[in-house]
Amino acid sequence: MANRAGTSTAVVSYVLNNGPRPVSELLRAKVISAIDELNYRPDVRARALRRSRRWRQIGLLVPDLTLPLFGEFVGRIEIEARARDHLTLIGNTGYDPERELEFAAAFAEVGVDGLLVVGAANAPGTANLCRQERIPVVWMHNIRGEVEADIVGVDHVNAGALVARHLLDVHGCRDIAFVGGFTEDDVHHGDRETVQQRFEGVAAVVGHDLPLIRTDLTPSGAYAAVGEFLRRAEHVPRAFVVGTYGQAAATIRAIIDAGLRVPGDIGVVGFDGSAVDYGQVRLTAVQQPVDALARQALGLLLGDAPVAEDGLVPALRVGETCGCA
Repeated sequence: MANRAGTSTAVVSYVLNNGPRPVSELLRAKVISAIDELNYRPDVRARALRRSRRWRQIGLLVPDLTLPLFGEFVGRIEIEARARDHLTLIGNTGYDPERELEFAAAFAEVGVDGLLVVGAANAPGTANLCRQERIPVVWMHNIRGEVEADIVGVDHVNAGALVARHLLDVHGCRDIAFVGGFTEDDVHHGDRETVQQRFEGVAAVVGHDLPLIRTDLTPSGAYAAVGEFLRRAEHVPRAFVVGTYGQAAATIRAIIDAGLRVPGDIGVVGFDGSAVDYGQVRLTAVQQPVDALARQALGLLLGDAPVAEDGLVPALRVGETCGCA
């Protein structure tokens, strides 16, 4: 480039790095012209290695920022990363495998020090890209596809069993139906792997003939499916277990619009949601230890000592929708 511009390599460096010495407008114009002719593209990763900096960077991929659980993960991870002098670059993948790869490649290009993936839609592809780019990667919550790595998350089968045992042991209720979907035909956009694991946990407690109200994982899908089920059902179950937090309110609305009471006629239990619930009726739900999960994931990614795994267990928050006062 220096030869093309007819100047020294030092002058080229001063133009590219905006210093440390001034360059005349004539020389700057020659260097910029040479850059355009050669289609030169600076290596931002090499530049980042040379530059001393306080802030380092991690990439964070999430499947849907509009969902409360993933929003909680992002908020907590950002706080934990900032405390370690890391800025967080966030990509919202929309459960799109190709978009996930695009974000991972873009983050590699800007020189992130590691990648954290929550709810991966293309775990094998993303893992392969990170291996090629020599970027550490940690998986959270759940993944789609197989990788040779542990996932930082709770046992969702255990979470399903936890709500079922509450209904059975406290309310004497085995007459339960499950609201959710987990096949590709049911769900095009959503965390179907987690829903399936929760279904398996409930079925292990109440029996494998557990009725399934199939729905996609949207509130409108749950409202329509539950309403249709109640209109057609010869027998109405005493309780519904709802596979995702985003569908719980829609399920309750469908029950009420069918002329039934929650929890008087049908109890409702679910998963996730805020630890503090100011709704008119508080949802009984199994919750994940978001803070502990974020610390564990960041510890693994950045080489800190991770917290003990026995702290990563779901806990039941008892509200009123199950029938408890």
